[in-house]
Amino acid sequence: MRRSVLSLLAATTALTLAFAAPTRAAEDAVVIPAPAMDAAPASGIQTAVIAGGCFWGVQGVFQHTAGVVNAVSGYAGGTKATADYQTVSSGRTGHAESVEIKFDPKKISYGKILQIYFSVAHDPTQLNRQGPDSGTQYRSAIFTTSDEQKKVAEAYIAQLDGAKVFSKPIVTKVGALEAFYPAEGYHQDYLTLHPNQPYIAYNDIPKVENLKKLFADNYIEKPTLVSASKATN
Repeated sequence: MRRSVLSLLAATTALTLAFAAPTRAAEDAVVIPAPAMDAAPASGIQTAVIAGGCFWGVQGVFQHTAGVVNAVSGYAGGTKATADYQTVSSGRTGHAESVEIKFDPKKISYGKILQIYFSVAHDPTQLNRQGPDSGTQYRSAIFTTSDEQKKVAEAYIAQLDGAKVFSKPIVTKVGALEAFYPAEGYHQDYLTLHPNQPYIAYNDIPKVENLKKLFADNYIEKPTLVSASKATN
């Protein structure tokens, strides 16, 4: 679906400017409780890797989240040899479109990141799809970087399922991160760079709006961009 969106981007830009952007997302936000179990306080920058459909929107949400030092779109679940957009789009690589989140645990906890992920970043009840995109590369997955993250993620899924906050069971898979491979440069900061692109306007901008509405204390207006991080390194 998005491959055709990318190829038609130039042609649709003029049309996009002529029409008002839609005001709802393909997946609606859900108000959910905070995790009963969270990671212990820690020092130093921590890493979380999550997958929830198209990485454009997930990256965009966490680039507007306070305490996030960097959020990079990429691939997880497959090998380095197949970690490119065209190959991953076949759905046969084992990769999921993912986002690597570097965060300061003194400003935001791992549990809070998961709360935002489940609430506004994607719909965790959709199996191997999100909105208009289908295939295993769009699956809901949490790639943990420690045993503690695994325990927190699994306990939170059980908590949310037990409370029946979603109309269907959560299908998010939890597994250890083997490797994360950053996506091509044109995928980075995509939501910020193309806010009027039809796919972004319909599917992803409302996610950032829901972040601002439901997680006002965690929302920042100015996104933390990959391009800015590279410029300062």
